[in-house]
Amino acid sequence: MPTIERRAAICGICPGGCAVEVTLEDGRLTNVEPLKDAPYGHLCVRGKHAPEVVYSPHRLKTPLIRTGERGKGKFREADWDEALDFTVQKMRELKEKYGPQAIASHSGRGAFEQSLVEFCNERDGVASKLLLPFGSPNIASTGSVCYVSFGILAPMANFGFSGHRLTPDVENCNLLVVWGTNPATDSPPTFWKRITRIQKNKVRVIAIDQMRSDIADHADQWVGVRSGTDGALIMGMLHVVINEKLYDQEFVQKWTLGFEELSDYVQKYTPETVERITLVPSQTIRTLAREIANTDKVCLHTYTGLEYTNSGVQNIRALYILWAITGHIDVPGGLYITGPANLPIQREKFARPAGIKAIGAGEYPMFHELTGCAHYMEFPKAVLTETPYPVKGLLINGSSTLTSYPQPEIFEEAYRKLDFMLVIDLFMTRDALFADVVLPSATYYEINSYKRYPDYVRLRKRVIEPVGQARNCTLIMAELAKRLGYGHLYPQSEKEFIEKAFAGDPELLERLKNSPDGVRLPVRERTYKKYALGLLRSDGRTGFPTPSGKLEITSSLMAKYGYDALPVYVEPVEGPLQAPELYQKYPLVLNTGARIQSTFRSQHLNIPGLVKLQDKPLVLIHPGDAEKRGIVSGDKVLVSTRRGQVAFYADVTNKVLPGQVEVNMGGGNPTQVEAWRQANVNCLTDANNRDYVSGFPVFKALLCQVEKA
Repeated sequence: MPTIERRAAICGICPGGCAVEVTLEDGRLTNVEPLKDAPYGHLCVRGKHAPEVVYSPHRLKTPLIRTGERGKGKFREADWDEALDFTVQKMRELKEKYGPQAIASHSGRGAFEQSLVEFCNERDGVASKLLLPFGSPNIASTGSVCYVSFGILAPMANFGFSGHRLTPDVENCNLLVVWGTNPATDSPPTFWKRITRIQKNKVRVIAIDQMRSDIADHADQWVGVRSGTDGALIMGMLHVVINEKLYDQEFVQKWTLGFEELSDYVQKYTPETVERITLVPSQTIRTLAREIANTDKVCLHTYTGLEYTNSGVQNIRALYILWAITGHIDVPGGLYITGPANLPIQREKFARPAGIKAIGAGEYPMFHELTGCAHYMEFPKAVLTETPYPVKGLLINGSSTLTSYPQPEIFEEAYRKLDFMLVIDLFMTRDALFADVVLPSATYYEINSYKRYPDYVRLRKRVIEPVGQARNCTLIMAELAKRLGYGHLYPQSEKEFIEKAFAGDPELLERLKNSPDGVRLPVRERTYKKYALGLLRSDGRTGFPTPSGKLEITSSLMAKYGYDALPVYVEPVEGPLQAPELYQKYPLVLNTGARIQSTFRSQHLNIPGLVKLQDKPLVLIHPGDAEKRGIVSGDKVLVSTRRGQVAFYADVTNKVLPGQVEVNMGGGNPTQVEAWRQANVNCLTDANNRDYVSGFPVFKALLCQVEKA
C-alpha cells in the first residue's frame, strides 16, 4: 500500500500563489484541491492538472548542450558543472571580443516567482539584472510586449506613479466598468470571484470589449467595440462629459493640467463621428458617458487589452483621465491610490553600466528610462545589422519568444546568427531548439520560497523533490553570478533568500515558520483624496508626484521625449479606415491575444488533460461572415494577412462582432499537439506596426482574410 499524505501548500504551476491541499502518494504529487477556507484559496483548471504538468514526459530533466545545427533540436546530456562552465566561458569570450553589451537577456513568465522578482529582476519586475554587473545594459523581458504600457508608461505620464498603485475598490462601488480584460482567465481568478460577489448585491457591471468574453457574458451590459478603436470611444465619452459639464469642476480646476487643451481636442469626436469609427451606437456612447459621470462610486477594472494598438499608451492615459475628471480617483468605490510598497527586504544594489545605451533606448527612450530595460522588439536589428552595435549572445529565462513576438521568422534568423544562446525552462520551447545550452528549471512545487499577497504572506515549502536534475531558477541565477565573479550580489541558497526577504522584519519570519499556513498582515486604514492632503509627494506638498504637481492631461513626461502631450487617438494604420485598398483584399479585422482557460500564453498545450478542453486552435468568426465564405464550425480554415497564412479551425459564434475575428494565440512550440504546433498566430502579425510610444506590436488591430482550407 502506498503512503498517502495530504498537506497545505502553495500551487506550483504559476506564480499566482493559490492556497491548495496536495495529495502525495509515496512522495509523488497525485492530486490538488483548493485549500478550504484559506485566504487566496483558489484553484484554476491549470492548477488542477498540476500532476500532469509536473510529471510530463516533456519536462527537461538534465542540462543539454547542442550538437547539431541551430534550430534542429540536436543535443547531448551534460552535467550542471559542464553546462555552466561552458556558458560562462562563452560569455567571457564574447565580452573580450565585442564588449559586454554584445550579450542580451530576455525573461518571461518563468521569472514571475516572488524571490526572482524581488532579488533578481529589474524595475519592470521581469527583466533579469544578471547582465548589469557583467557590463551589459541589454536586459529585456516580456515588458517589451506586455503590461508596461498599462502598468508603467501611461500612469507615470498622468499621475507620476506606477499603475500597480491604482486599486479598484470593487467591494464599495455602485457601478463597475470592466474594460479590455477578462478576469475569468486571470491567474489566479481572484477578481472574477470578487465580481461575482458584488453582482449578488445587485451592483451593475458593464463590460467593454471587442468580443463577448466571459465577463461580457456575465455583465449587465456588453459594449462591443471595433478592435483597436477604444481610444476613439474614450474620446467620444470625454466629448459628452466635457460638453455637458458632467465633470468634477473643482477637481479639474485645482488638480489637473491641460483640461482646456483636452476640451478643444475632443470636439471633433462627436458621438456620431465615434460611432463611424468604433461601431458603438452614438446613443450608447452618450448613455455610457452620462452613467459613469452621474453615478456615485464608479469603479474601473482594466488591464492589458488596450495596449496593442497604434496609440495604446495614449488610450490608457485617456481612460484614466476620464475616471479622474468624473470624480472617481482616490474615493470610496472608485480607483483607490495605495501607498508605495514598503517591503522588509535586504538586497544588494546593482550598478548600471555607464556609457553604453541599451538596444531600443534611442527608438523608445521613455520606455527605457522608466523600465531600465532594453527593448526586445529591436533585438533582431541589433543582431542582423549590428545596429547600434553587434549583439552576439542571448540568455533566455522562462520565455517563449518565438510564440509571443510578431513575425517569428525574423527572430529565428537572428537566433541562427548568434555565437551563443542559453535557455532556461521547464520544457523544450522553440527558442530552446536554437540554444547552445538548455538548463532545466524546477516548478514551484519543487522549491522553497515565499509568497506575498496584499494582506497576507506565506512561506512556499517544497512539496516534492525536483524532477530529474531540475533546479530552482533563482539559484541558477545566483550560481551564474557566482561563476562570473559577483555572487555576492545574490543570496546563494533558498534559506538565505528567505532570510533576506524578511530581514527587516525577523519576527514576521519566525511567525511564518511556526504557522501551518501563513500570516495575516495589518491593513492600513484608508485615506482618500491623498493628493489634497500632501500624502502622494515625497516633499510632503499637496498634489500629484508629477513635475507640475497636477494630474497631467498634457504630460510633461510625454513632451520631454517628443510625444504628444495630450492623449491623442491614432486610428489603426492597418485598418478599414486607414488602409481601404488593403481592406478590399483582407476584409476582416484581426484580433489576437485573448486568453483561453486551458492555457497560459503558449504553456500547457502539451498536457493531455488540458488539451482535451480545446484540442485545436480556433478562429472565432461571426455567423454572417462565415456564411459568406461557406464556413461552418469545425471547418479547417486558412487565416491570411500580408505576412503569411496559418491554418486554424472555425468557431462560428456571436461572441465576435461582424467584420472581425478572434484568433487563438500560443501555438508554435515543438512539444505541443500537432494542430497547435502548426498554428503560430504571430506568423500573421507585424513586427513593424507598433505603438509609437511603447514600441508594442499592434496585435489587436490588423487586417486578415479567412477562407476554407
